[in-house]
Amino acid sequence: MPSHLYADRSAQPPEPGSVDALISQTRRLRGEVDAVRRDTVVDDDDAQGRWQRALCDLAVHHLDDLGQHLGQLKEGLPAVPEQSVPPSALAPARPEDPSEDRQTRVGSAEWNLLTDEVTWSEELFEIFGRSPEAGPLPLDELGSTLFSEDQPVLTAMVTDCLVDGKPIDGEFRIVRADGRVRTLHMRGEPVLDADGCTASMWAVLRDVSELRRSQRAERESRDSLQRQREIAQTEHRLAVELQEAVLPPWRGSLRFPHDHAGTMDVAAHYLPSAKSTLIGGDWYDAFELPDGRSLLTVGDLTGHGVSATSGMAMLLGALRGMAMAGIEPGPLMGWLDQLLENSAQPALGSAVCCRYDPARRLLSWAQAGHPAPLLFRHGQGRALQPPEGVLLGATSGAVYGQAEELLEPGDVLVLYTDGLTPRSIEFSRADGAQRLLALAPHFSAARSARDCVRMVTEEFGESRRADDACVLVARIGG
Repeated sequence: MPSHLYADRSAQPPEPGSVDALISQTRRLRGEVDAVRRDTVVDDDDAQGRWQRALCDLAVHHLDDLGQHLGQLKEGLPAVPEQSVPPSALAPARPEDPSEDRQTRVGSAEWNLLTDEVTWSEELFEIFGRSPEAGPLPLDELGSTLFSEDQPVLTAMVTDCLVDGKPIDGEFRIVRADGRVRTLHMRGEPVLDADGCTASMWAVLRDVSELRRSQRAERESRDSLQRQREIAQTEHRLAVELQEAVLPPWRGSLRFPHDHAGTMDVAAHYLPSAKSTLIGGDWYDAFELPDGRSLLTVGDLTGHGVSATSGMAMLLGALRGMAMAGIEPGPLMGWLDQLLENSAQPALGSAVCCRYDPARRLLSWAQAGHPAPLLFRHGQGRALQPPEGVLLGATSGAVYGQAEELLEPGDVLVLYTDGLTPRSIEFSRADGAQRLLALAPHFSAARSARDCVRMVTEEFGESRRADDACVLVARIGG
């Protein structure tokens, strides 16, 4: 227990030079926090930013209080040792209300138990909103200004101080005469006479209302940020699970139809974005139709997270069903457009759908605002001429054309989504299609569609893509 103050012992003030140095350091640090505060931009929906601003509030109040205490110490007034500031509190801040700077935060009081004399500093009258003419409150009336649930706290502190000689250190809330509620932190000690008996009780009361408000804001913002992180993690996990459940499970090459000379060798790969949290609505699929023909498709639905992957699952499921029912690629795109337009969560999507007839080696295809398939033949590559087609969900009653292309043994067909390469305004940088076309000589030497996919992932897999992407390669057999 700290030693008690004795009535006949005066406090020794610190050297003025050391206090001036501390005041200068505090002002410098306050200026640095202000500089960080001015550079902090916070949107209404930015939980991380709000949390940082709340932390900055806390740092500003601590520094302001510390500066005020040092100023009082320099003038010879009693000062309260500053509470320790957690490292997390020293962070960026918000512009504060000028009225807070003008508000008195620290006052002192002494209650003489022998003469019943009460002494309050001018600052304490201001804190309590009490006029000096009304006089200071005796110790037994001080509790009348407190919240009823806080009165036992004050009673216990005063009793421990006067009876057991314990220091006072606690907080309570008061209701001022003007109806304002303030939170006060009270620290004090018994003052003993020459016989070691309690002669009076001395205390410093500090208005910590704004500090506690800042701490609550920081805590609430931190909790809000944590909840948003947990929600984001859950949504990311659901999006990944939904994507894995919907996209084809095959990892190697597929060959279909199995009983025809024009067998198509197919492989595909999903490339995640540079930001692992961005799970989008990209899809790929390839399967054999009941009449022996084959369907190839890739597409992309706008957005990220569960809504995008669930929308993708809806579109891909509808596409599979209509393709199995024998609907041509062009009309199929029209039905997908109507489905997306009338869905509960409107969005935009792009897609390409190809149907391959191995008997005639004929590729029939349609697109909806999507990059055209790339055809590689004899070491050269080119983009197919796209038929008419706008983005899915962009307009009512859209009409989608259908194009045809005769394929030859050894041809390589590449379908991809536009997230394969990062968008750039640098004219010297080749776009995704040009970089893919540059792989033509390597595709000619490839032994399988899987080898071609591996070449694409080696070319694009390490890029800093802003979005996820899919690539599908089909190689026509002899």
